[in-house]
Amino acid sequence: MLGVVEMAVLCLLAVSWVRLDTSVQGIVLSGVLALAGIVHTEVATGVERARRRVGENSYTDLSSIWTFAAALLLPPALGTATIIVIYTYLWFRVWKPGRFPFYRHVFSTAVVLGSAFAAQGVVGLGGGSQTWSDGITGLVSLALATVVYAAVNSLLIAVVVATSRPGAGMTDLFGHLDDLTVELATLCLGAMLALTLTVSWWFVLFAFAPILVLQRAVLYRELAAAATTDGKTGLLTSAAWNAHAGEAMVRARRDQSGLAMLVLDLDHFKRVNDTHGHLAGDRVLAAVADAVRAEVRGDDLVGRFGGEEFVVLLPGLPEDRAAAELYAVAERIRHRVTTLVVPVDTPDGPLSIRGLSISVGGTMVPHAPGTTVESAMAIADRALYQAKDSGRNAVRIAGSGEIPTQRTEQEIKADAATEERRPEAS
Repeated sequence: MLGVVEMAVLCLLAVSWVRLDTSVQGIVLSGVLALAGIVHTEVATGVERARRRVGENSYTDLSSIWTFAAALLLPPALGTATIIVIYTYLWFRVWKPGRFPFYRHVFSTAVVLGSAFAAQGVVGLGGGSQTWSDGITGLVSLALATVVYAAVNSLLIAVVVATSRPGAGMTDLFGHLDDLTVELATLCLGAMLALTLTVSWWFVLFAFAPILVLQRAVLYRELAAAATTDGKTGLLTSAAWNAHAGEAMVRARRDQSGLAMLVLDLDHFKRVNDTHGHLAGDRVLAAVADAVRAEVRGDDLVGRFGGEEFVVLLPGLPEDRAAAELYAVAERIRHRVTTLVVPVDTPDGPLSIRGLSISVGGTMVPHAPGTTVESAMAIADRALYQAKDSGRNAVRIAGSGEIPTQRTEQEIKADAATEERRPEAS
């Protein structure tokens, strides 16, 4: 799919360069915007490299202010030439030193070029920049071009992600709401820059202050997010989970809504590290974290509490069947982990780790004023140890008696046969 996007953009480039506009005014404006993009890159090189490292999975490119302005003001050939110059410079000053794959940069450039072609088409249909001073007509023209640029950009990325990662969620496809907001803010600055440049090219200087402030604000947000995210699993850190859980408990007490907690511990995890190495262990932790996330709701809090232990807080459970819902979620997680097959690379070649299991303890969180995150976790932790003592690969819910797991006879026999060699590799 990457190749399809890039080939389509190459075809559009070829068509645009057949109709090359060589007016002196257009060439000079193209140079002004390209130079502004280069200066912006130089001024913010340190910030950009930090953002690339921190926001590797979800990165908002603030150079859109220059590329979007070029798309709005310049004919297709000069607009694409400006974008290529800016992104070539970005590669050598930001992407390459950060050791990011070249194919990712080529794809990013192709996506921006495709978005620019779409915005240029909207501007052309609207009568060009001459209509921007016509009150509501100009506003609609610029707003529509902004929306189309953002939509094409997001859709191209989403299509590639969807084809390369089946089952990806909406956040994986389109990013977080904060990312979309920042991108929209950057495009609005680009539209304002394009509008002011129709009056005087010197107004390009006024764009640097707001874009640099926005850039540092985004870096701060991304650093804050990284500080609360476990690097191996992508889950909340224990400190971040505790803070969010405390807030959720206050809300549940105020609203008198159902709140529950699960504590999960991966069985025999030390054997994975001892047998296959810590890198393989990290892959297993990431796979288990994905399995836990897949079986809970989007607003449930999932964290890595340390080592191979995970925690889940489930707010808003229906009061009349909260315990049953909690047990059902725990059992789904337990079963999903038993079906995991984790591919890993070892010095002896690739292999697949299977036969994993997880023990789960849970509790309903009471609304009593004295209840804390720690006290609720202690109850769930005791239930977890009951699950461990019963032979592992089990679920126990505190206060609901010894609830046996709903395992099939075949699963029980398999557990007994593989207890001493779990987990195994093939």
